Amino acid sequence: MASLMQGRLPISEDLLLMQKGTLMRKVRSKGWKKLRYFRLQDDGMTVWHARQAGGTAKPTFSISDVESVREGQESELLRSLAEELPLEQGFTIVFHGRRSNLDLVANSAEEAKIWMQGLQLLVDFVTGMDQQERLDQWLSDWFQRGDKNQDGRMSFQEVQRLLHLMNMKMDQEYAFQLFQAADMSESGTLEGQEFVEFYKALTKRTEVQELFENFSADGQKLTLLEFVDFLQEEQKEGKRASDLALELIDRYEPSDSGKLRHVLSMDGFLNYLCSKDGDIFNPTCLPVYQDMTQPLNHYYINSSHNTYLVGDQLYGQSSVEGYIRALKRGCRCVEVDIWDGPSGEPIVYHGHTLTSRIPFKDVVATVAQYAFQTSDYPVILSLENHCSWEQQQVMAYHLTEILGEQLLSTTLDGLLPTQLPSPEELRRKILVKGKKLRTLEEDLEEEEEEEELECELEREQEADTELEAQLESESQELSPRSKDKKKEKKSKPILCPSLSALVVYLKSVSFHSFTHSREHYRFYETSSFSEAKARSLIKEAGNEFVQHNAWQLSRVYPSGLRTDSSNYNPQELWNAGCQMVAMNVQTAGLEMDICDGFFRQNGGCGYVLKPDFLRDAQSSFHPERPISPFKAQTLLIQVISGQQLPKEDTSKERSIVDPLVRVEIFGVRPDKSRQETSYVENNGFNPYWGQTLSFQVLVPQLALLRFVVEDYNRKSRNDFIGQYTVPWSCMQQGYRHVHLLSKDGISLHPASIFVHISIREGPEGDES
Repeated sequence: MASLMQGRLPISEDLLLMQKGTLMRKVRSKGWKKLRYFRLQDDGMTVWHARQAGGTAKPTFSISDVESVREGQESELLRSLAEELPLEQGFTIVFHGRRSNLDLVANSAEEAKIWMQGLQLLVDFVTGMDQQERLDQWLSDWFQRGDKNQDGRMSFQEVQRLLHLMNMKMDQEYAFQLFQAADMSESGTLEGQEFVEFYKALTKRTEVQELFENFSADGQKLTLLEFVDFLQEEQKEGKRASDLALELIDRYEPSDSGKLRHVLSMDGFLNYLCSKDGDIFNPTCLPVYQDMTQPLNHYYINSSHNTYLVGDQLYGQSSVEGYIRALKRGCRCVEVDIWDGPSGEPIVYHGHTLTSRIPFKDVVATVAQYAFQTSDYPVILSLENHCSWEQQQVMAYHLTEILGEQLLSTTLDGLLPTQLPSPEELRRKILVKGKKLRTLEEDLEEEEEEEELECELEREQEADTELEAQLESESQELSPRSKDKKKEKKSKPILCPSLSALVVYLKSVSFHSFTHSREHYRFYETSSFSEAKARSLIKEAGNEFVQHNAWQLSRVYPSGLRTDSSNYNPQELWNAGCQMVAMNVQTAGLEMDICDGFFRQNGGCGYVLKPDFLRDAQSSFHPERPISPFKAQTLLIQVISGQQLPKEDTSKERSIVDPLVRVEIFGVRPDKSRQETSYVENNGFNPYWGQTLSFQVLVPQLALLRFVVEDYNRKSRNDFIGQYTVPWSCMQQGYRHVHLLSKDGISLHPASIFVHISIREGPEGDES
C-alpha cells in the first residue's frame, strides 16, 4: 500500500538514514531523560519508537501532525540542560494544535541535523500535497492500520476489522461482493490499487450522483451551460457564474478531453464540491479582503489572556511557548505580567500563585522572533507591570534593545494625532500598552522639564514613605485581610519615565463611567474590564458601551475565578464592539472554536473590521435589544450526509458511532439558537440524514454558525466528533461541504458533512 505514496515521496540520504533508525534521548523535564529508538517507517509518513533497537515499537507521530522542527537552542527545556546535553545535538518537534512539543537529543550534531533536515523535507512535502495526494495518504494510513500482520496485503478478515475501525457497519455478504469485485488478481487479498478500488466502491456518493443527474441532460457530463445553470440556481454565484464555470472546469475536471470540450464529468463535479471552491467558507474571505486603513478601534483584535501560561492559572507552567503558539495562531494582543526577579532581571509569571517563572527578556526576544510570522499587522504588548523603579528601567532597556526598529516609541509622524492609526500604517510594529506618566500631548510638546518630573516623583515617594509609617502604626488594629489590602496600596510602585515613554497610542486608564470617559479621557487611552463588569455594562448601558467602543479601545479579560483557564463566550462582548476580548488560548472548547472561526477570515491576520453600526460614535444599536433597520433573514440548512467521520476514542475498536449534526447560531441574544438532526445508527463512514433545519436571524452581521457532529449516547453525554465554525458573512450558499476540525482546531481530513445552505430575506413564510 506504501506504493500509493512511494513514487511521490522525496528521496534523500537523510530519509534513508532515518528509516534505519536512531537511538536518541527523549527529554520531558530536567529529571526525565530516557533513551528511545526512533525510526521513520517505510511509508515515509510515520515515526515509531521503541525502548531499544528491535524492541516492540509503537507509533509516535505522523508527519501530518508536525507543524515545524526547531534547533535545540530554541527550546527552553534543552537550554536549561545545556551543561548536561549539548544544544547542537538537540532539536524540537512542534505539533499542530495544543499537543506538547517533543524534545530529542541525538548522539551527535550530525545525527540531529539528519533528523531536522529529513523531517522538514517531509513536512514541506505534506504541506504541498494536493487534494488527491492527501486522500492517498489518508488511505495509506488506514491500510497500515488494517494490515494487522503487516504483509502489504489485506485478507477479507482484515477488511472486516478495518470497516469497524473506519466506523462502518456493513452487511457481510455485500462487503464480500465489493471485496471480490476489487480483487482483480483473484488472490483472495487486496493490494495497493485494489484497496483503492474497494474504497471507491465503499464511498460512492449516490446523493451527489442524483444532484449531478438533475442538471445533466445525458447523465454523463455537465456541459458548460448546464454547469453555469447549477452555479447560478443552486450556488447563487450570480453574474460571475459563466467565467467561474470555465475556471472550475479547468481546475477540477480530471480528463484533458473534458477540459478541452469545457465539460465536467461526475468525478470533476465531486472534486469541485469537495474543494475550497465548494467549501462552506467563501474563499474570497480567506485572504486579507477588508479595508485595513481605518483607526485601530474600528477592528476586533485577536487577543490572548495571561499568554505566558500553557496550563492552569494557579500551578501551571509559564513558558515562552505560550507566546509562540499565540502569535503563530494569529493573536495580535498578548499579555505580560512582570514582577521583580533575582539578579535585577524582571520575571514573568502569574503573581501570588505557584506558576513557574520565565525571564522578561526571553519573552521579549520570543515576541521579536515570532511577532510577524503569521501576520504583518501590529502586535500589542499588554504590560501588567508590578516591578520596582530599578527593574522597570531594565524592562525599558530590554524592550528598546531587543525589539529595535519593531518597537513603536513615538507617534508615526512625530505629530499629535487626532485618531488612532490604522493596522495598515502600523504594519510590522510592536506597540506597548500600559500605564503612562503624562499625556501624549505633554510627551510630544516636552514642556515639562525632567527635573520637575523627578521632583514630583520624589514627592510621591515621600508620600509613600509617610503612608508606610502610618500603616505600621495602624497595623495592630487591622484584621489580617484588611492588612493585606493596605499593604497592596503601600507597595504600589512608581512608574519609571523610560518605560512610560514607550507607551504611545495605548495608555491604560481606569474606567469609572462612560460619562467620565467622554469628559476626561482621550482616544489613545484604553480601559480594561473583567468579563463580569463588561457583561453588566452591556445589560445596563449596552448602547453607551457601543458608542464608547466606537472611539476608544476596550480590553476584556476572563474572571479570576477561572483558575482552570476556562473561557467565556467572546461573542457577547463583540456584540458591544469590544475590540480586545482576551482568551485563554491554551484551552480548547466551544469558546475557542468561536474565536478561531471568527478570526479565520481576513487572512487570519488577527484584525477584523467591525460592522458600520459599531463604528459610529452616535450609533443607536443596543446589543441586547436590536431594533430596525435590521430585517430578519431566514436561514435554511439541509443536512444531507456525512463522510468518513472519525471516532473520538480510537481504542473502542468494536464500537461504531451513531452520528448526529447540531447547528448552533451565535450572535445577538435574540439570534442565539440551536437545532439538531436525528442520529444515524452504526454509521460514521457515510451517514445520510436529509433533514432541514430553519433559523431566524435578525443581525446577520454579528452571527456565526457552528456545525457540531456528535456520537449519540443514550446513557451519558454525547461524544464529540468534530466541528466547524464560520462567520455568517463568510458563508457560501448552495451545496457545500463542511470540513470538520478536531477539538484542537486541526483538520480531520477527509471527515466532512454535506449540506445545502439557503438564505431568504424576511421571516419564514414572508414572501414580500
